[in-house]
Amino acid sequence: MEKEQPKETEQGVVSSKTKEEIEEQKLIRRMQMMMNMVMQVIAQDRSLSIEEASQMIADSRKAALSMFPGKELAYDLIWRPRFQRLMRERFRIM
Repeated sequence: MEKEQPKETEQGVVSSKTKEEIEEQKLIRRMQMMMNMVMQVIAQDRSLSIEEASQMIADSRKAALSMFPGKELAYDLIWRPRFQRLMRERFRIM
């Protein structure tokens, strides 16, 4: 793992991120956008059935875990409660 030399940005902040760190940040941002889009569709599409919403959540979980293998616990701690809350609010599930 080769570190890049620290670089000073226009704001004078020193950055020394490795290529791996940059790629991981891109993956994290991509996953956040994907999850937010799924949540928006579930919240806003009134024609969406509970089965379709559940399938979207399952598919998004599968995609997230393919991007970050072995991070099931992180998914369960971060995203599962958000999706559960959304499903309760959207479909009035107890």
